[in-house]
Amino acid sequence: MPASPSRIVYERVDSVALRGNPLGDPHVRTLPLYLPPGYDDSDERYPVIFVLAGFTGRGVNLLHEPAWDESLHARMDRLIASGAAKPAILVLPDCFTRYGGSQYVNSSAVGRYEDYVLELVAWVDAHFRTRASREHRGVAGKSSGGYGALRLGMRRPEVFAGVGDHCGDKGFELCYRPDFPKFARAAAKYGDWAKVLANPAALPSRESPFFDLINIAAMSACYSPNPSSPLGFDLPFELETCALRPDVWARWEAQDPLFMADEPRVREALASLKLLYLDCGTRDEWNLVYGCRRIVRTFADHGIAHRYEEYDGTHRNTQWRYDTSLAALSQALA
Repeated sequence: MPASPSRIVYERVDSVALRGNPLGDPHVRTLPLYLPPGYDDSDERYPVIFVLAGFTGRGVNLLHEPAWDESLHARMDRLIASGAAKPAILVLPDCFTRYGGSQYVNSSAVGRYEDYVLELVAWVDAHFRTRASREHRGVAGKSSGGYGALRLGMRRPEVFAGVGDHCGDKGFELCYRPDFPKFARAAAKYGDWAKVLANPAALPSRESPFFDLINIAAMSACYSPNPSSPLGFDLPFELETCALRPDVWARWEAQDPLFMADEPRVREALASLKLLYLDCGTRDEWNLVYGCRRIVRTFADHGIAHRYEEYDGTHRNTQWRYDTSLAALSQALA
């Protein structure tokens, strides 16, 4: 008798971590989960992979079917059917904020999103047939989701034993600093740019220069929160001249995986992982390939086992890379 098909379930989770967040974003959120083929036929327990969406995305967006491509659940079905991947539960958190994203960090300016992911770990283990230990739990993502996955692997190795980082933010000097003048020009165009941040949904158009504004505002809220600042965060540069503010920029660098990887406790955490997978396109528009090359050199220098791949591509339309990371993580965590 054939196994029952996979299915997507949508749960509603009332988060303690997100209650009273400073942006007034919802603390009750929809949590989509992928249950693999055969889940409904047996009492078997499964490894779990948290898949983190990129900036401006929600977990549910990963289930959409892009043009000429597969949804995440169709991809996982195919990988399992071919034997490339082991059956696993996929968890797709919603960590969207009014500013477009949370970078999966705890910040006084946006909320406790690292804590929220950890809260979901316990919630999923309590409600589904998981193999509820770090040895069978991984985290993956692309772009900001890749940053969140790597950062969680660095900070919470007692929770996650596998990391898949697709072109995650790293090497902040090259990936963010070129966008500082774009922010300054966008702020000048809007004038009262704080009003834009107060309600981005009110804009009739959210094309350029809106992204130039919201991107750096969101990153500032995540990397350099300041409760005494009018907006709750500090910009890492002077708005009029774009000159760096060294004290604020240092706070950004402390959140850069390149700098985090220099910390002995972080290297110890990464060395404990069952799988550390990274990749990046050689034509990435945010120069992330250079940050990847630098960080894997650090891994090699310190004997940290890892798998790194480069491919001919840009930052966009890289869903196909999940073929590699989901297969590798499910095998390592099985």
